[in-house]
Amino acid sequence: MVIAIVVVALIAGFVFQRQIGEWAFDRAAAQRITQAASDADLPDGLHLALCGTGTPLPNQDRAGPCAAVIAGGHFFVIDAGEGSARTINLMNLDLGRLDGVMLTHFHSDHIDGLGQFGILHWTLATADEPLALIGPTGVEQVAEGFNTAYAQDKVLRTRHHGESIAPSGGGGFRAVPFATPTKPTVIFEADGLRVTAFPVDHDPVRPAVGYRFDYKGRSVVISGDTDRSASLERAAKGADLLLHEALQPRLVRSMTTALEDTGDKTTAQITRDILSYHASPEEAAQSAAAAGVDQLVLTHLIPPLPSRLFYPAFLGDAAKFYDGPIVVGEDGMLFTLPPDSDEILLDRRM
Repeated sequence: MVIAIVVVALIAGFVFQRQIGEWAFDRAAAQRITQAASDADLPDGLHLALCGTGTPLPNQDRAGPCAAVIAGGHFFVIDAGEGSARTINLMNLDLGRLDGVMLTHFHSDHIDGLGQFGILHWTLATADEPLALIGPTGVEQVAEGFNTAYAQDKVLRTRHHGESIAPSGGGGFRAVPFATPTKPTVIFEADGLRVTAFPVDHDPVRPAVGYRFDYKGRSVVISGDTDRSASLERAAKGADLLLHEALQPRLVRSMTTALEDTGDKTTAQITRDILSYHASPEEAAQSAAAAGVDQLVLTHLIPPLPSRLFYPAFLGDAAKFYDGPIVVGEDGMLFTLPPDSDEILLDRRM
């Protein structure tokens, strides 16, 4: 009798838990969809979203390199590291409104998340033409490669969902190349938003560019991958915000030693090699000071930082070279620069 009562109680408990779970999921789903809809239109201004602040090294809290800029009714993603499309979704930014993806260079960690952008823009917008993939000469090969890799997936999705959701003319990418710039060059201008590409020093990787976005008296500069670059400092003159990649050499050398001690000589050599073409936080700070920018935000953080407790060690002596605010970037951060103002507002979407 006791056993029977226990069994009945367990079954009832399981059913009750299931009902609670279903109710909670329904509420959460409705709230999520409502929130996404209400957040689709940001206030007028220049907006910078951090959709990936990590590197190829494993980090559960950071997607691969990615930033997004929204202004003047336009929405561009800069680089598309692994997991960055998911981050944008979690930030409640509508990939169906995406104008295009801009690439700074063609390293794998900056393009390995592209596939999801092509699919989500296509289906969310029921787009009847491929998504623009913008970058220096060579971007054509990247677009062609992803289109080939996703060709069968595209056919299957149209067959399954139909032309009204997955039009056969959409999906994938259309390359929009520009000549590799030797100086700042305007590559897009419409509705008050101007985008300028400029060369950076990521040798031996070429081409490698950064981008400057100007809108209604506000400006954001995105470095891409680079060592300290005089070209970047010229292009960033007077900008409100500089989003600069950063590698802390002392911490990377510690990681190299640990790899060597475990016998992983190949990865140890890779960590030595990357020291030569990434800027340190101190060098990023020097560039921010030289350019006279109002705020420095660090991204593409090398090595991975397990928690915020490591931020001071990562920053090192950066504050000695730049007296403005320095922010260690995190996935989900959204910076808003209101028009004709000096405010830089920070919201956390994750």
